[in-house]
Parts: sequence; structure tokens; C-alpha cells
Amino acid sequence: MHIDTGNTGFMLLCSSLVMLMTPGLAFFYGGLVGRKNVLTIMIQSFVSMGWTTVLWYAFGYSLCFSGDVGGIIGNLDMSFLRGVDLSTPSPINDSIPLIVFVAYQMMFAIITPALITGAFANRVTFKAYMWFLTGWLIFVYFPFVHMIWGGGILQKWGVLDFAGGIVVHNIAGMAALASVLYIGKRKTQDRGPHSIPLVALGTGLLWFGWYGFNAGSEFRVDSVTAIAFLNTDIAASFAAITWLMVDWMVSKKPKLLGLLTGAVAGLATITPAAGYVSPTTAVIIGIISGVVCYYAVALKNKLALDDALDVWGVHGVGGMLGIILLGVFASLAFNPAGTDGLLAGNSSFFFKQLAAVVISSVWAFLFTYVMLWLINKITPVRVEEVQEETGLDESLHGETAYLEASE
Repeated sequence: MHIDTGNTGFMLLCSSLVMLMTPGLAFFYGGLVGRKNVLTIMIQSFVSMGWTTVLWYAFGYSLCFSGDVGGIIGNLDMSFLRGVDLSTPSPINDSIPLIVFVAYQMMFAIITPALITGAFANRVTFKAYMWFLTGWLIFVYFPFVHMIWGGGILQKWGVLDFAGGIVVHNIAGMAALASVLYIGKRKTQDRGPHSIPLVALGTGLLWFGWYGFNAGSEFRVDSVTAIAFLNTDIAASFAAITWLMVDWMVSKKPKLLGLLTGAVAGLATITPAAGYVSPTTAVIIGIISGVVCYYAVALKNKLALDDALDVWGVHGVGGMLGIILLGVFASLAFNPAGTDGLLAGNSSFFFKQLAAVVISSVWAFLFTYVMLWLINKITPVRVEEVQEETGLDESLHGETAYLEASE
């Protein structure tokens, strides 16, 4: 194997950037909740960095990328990274060692279940969350990575997802919706966001890390890497400004929180399309994302669903929208390894993307709902009312984020 040091160095950098997104998410979510629940939501992100790594090393990588069982999942041939040495090449680009690919994909596995935690903020026991994290990775995340990126059925079918519109955002968003419906509303009114500066810090880290998320998904340094990088920034910026404007018209004030949420919605929406479309398309995707995700959140509020931190409206709807818009706008001119979309006369690709959204949404929703029901048989999923009132930081973890614990 001939190692390309440029590509390898770039992928190590991208792996570091994606790793940074999980602490970024912890700050983003931490700022959005009230003072009594900051540490609880932050540990849910940080513990994924530890526990998901354990599972990934043990069997997660193997289930995603080794062999194929029925087009749905891999096998256990590479569990505990068996057979991986310094000269084993990456499956997607053989000029990069496999160990780098293992690390990069692991960072995706870490952040995806952590995204869901924003939906059930302030009401889930830590023990139930650990069961949830484990079960969700095994039965939802690993199969979709295999099906779309690991040589499974959807990949063979021709579904494209550049950096995780289905694999990350859509399935996390649908799981968020299922958990909100299963767990129910918070009993204690949360007065968050307790710190918009923390949300801004989290957004900055997420946005920064997202370049590694999207540009790194090309697995080499070339023009497509650059287009994915540029498209990421364009979509995020246009979505942020669009959300700000819509929010300004509705609430009569330009809000920082709206700008930040819009940026994250734009980032989620461009993710599946980043390396397959033109910068002009990224502008369109950003604007559509800012409007649609804003109204998805408004719809959730109208239906009185307690998706505390808008995981479904931002990530679920964003990911879904990105996959569908990729079906419309994909262009071989901007990625010869991709395909043309509906606008270029390829309607079959558009319908494949649509079908993939439906399949992934149903699977993630049903599995999550049933899994929470099963976990509840083992250990209570929901905290007691008195714990919720005290705040989960103190009642579950025996810690407080700030000296004066009053709201």
C-alpha cells in the first residue's frame, strides 16, 4: 500500500474536527436548557464519546463495514479490529490506512445518538439513556451506515448520501420524534435557554467541525473536497440569515438564537448534498432549509410536542429535506462520481432518494419507540417528578453547574 501523506493528514485533521462537534453539541444543548439540567444534557453527549468508542472498537466498525448480511448489516469478522495492521488500506481510498478510516467513521457514530438527546431533555434517567445509546447504535445507526456507506442494499440501489443526511440527521430526528411521543412532556416548566452565549459557542464549534464532517467525506483532497467545504459554509450562512429574517418578521425582533438555530439547520440540510451539487444549489438549499425548518419547529409548537431542543425540526426535517433536494439538484458537473438529479432528467434517482427517506424514517421511528418501551421494562426511562423538579444535575448526578442553583 502506498500511503498518500496529504490525504492521510487531511483525514486525521477531519477526524479531529468531527470529534470536536460532540463537545460543541454539548455546549449548544447545555446553553438551551435551564440552569438545573445543564450537566445532565452535557454528560449525555460526552459519555457517547467514551461508550460509543468502546462499542465501535468491539464490533461497531465491523457491523458497518465488514462483509454483508442480507444487505442490511455487516458481519463480525473485524470485531476488535481483528486483522487490521499498518498496511491495511481504507475501503474507499486505498492511499489512506484503514486505521484512519476507522477513526473518522467512529466520530460520526459518536455524535449521531448524542443529537437525539436534545429532544428528551430534563426527563430521562441516565441508566435508561445508556441502554438507549447502546441499543440505538446497534439496531438503527449501524444498519444504516452499512446499507448506505458499507456496501449494503441502499448503496447498491443507487441512493446517495454524501456525509449523513439519512445516516446521521434523518434517523436521529425521527428517533427524537419517537422518544418525545413515548416519553411525554416535561412536568416541570424549563426556563431555558439559560445561556445563549453557550449556545453561540456550541454553534461555532459545530460549524467549524462541520467542514471536517462534509469535506472529509470525499476521503481525499481534490476539487470535490473543496466544493463540499464551500457548499457547507454557503448553505449554513444562507439558512442562518433566512431563519433570522423569517423570525424577525414573525416576532418583530432579530434574535441571535434564531440565527444560530438557522445555521445548524442549514448545516444539517446541506450534509447529504455537499459534495454533489453546485454552490448556487447550496444557496437554494440554504434558503429552503431556513424557511422549512423554521416552520417545522413552529408546527411542533402548535402540536404541543415537547421536543425540547427542536431535534426533529432542525435535524430530522433538515436531513430529510437535504436528501430530497439532492434528488432534485445532483449534478455530474460538480461530482463525476455522483449522478444527475431530477432537474437534469434523472427522475429515477429522485424517487430512490424519496424511498430512502421513507424507509429510514419508518425504521428509525418504530425501532426507537419499541426500544424505549423495552428499556422501560428493564429500568424506568422517565425520572420521578420530584427529581424533575429538583433538576437532574443534582438528583441524578449529584453535581451542579453553577454555585447558586436557583433558576
